[in-house]
Amino acid sequence: MARTQQKSRRKASGGRYHQDRTKRKYELAGYSANTKLAEERIVRTKRTLGGDHKQYILSTNQINVANAQGKTVKTEIVNVIENLANPHLVRRNIITKGAVVETKLGKARVTSRPGQEAAVNGVLI
Repeated sequence: MARTQQKSRRKASGGRYHQDRTKRKYELAGYSANTKLAEERIVRTKRTLGGDHKQYILSTNQINVANAQGKTVKTEIVNVIENLANPHLVRRNIITKGAVVETKLGKARVTSRPGQEAAVNGVLI
């Protein structure tokens, strides 16, 4: 069965919505990259609709951090501290956009999407 981005087939009460049409190619959902905090840096490529390509990163321990003046420095990630999107991702050391990570320069919030851009960028907080 294909993963899709359509609405659920079930109501909150448990009743069933009747399907008005079938799935469409542009509604297919991909699997999340789940970028882990690890030593090696593994980058993969996936084909998107229209023949374009996206790169996603499976593991990294580097981040490009910008300070208040706009100067950017590459530094090492020590730990994942907080993730408002899903608290369970913190235990698994998974980096997503909006996650707060501890670096050697201090705490930083991730501003890029590692599962879509193959880079981890952030700002100091």
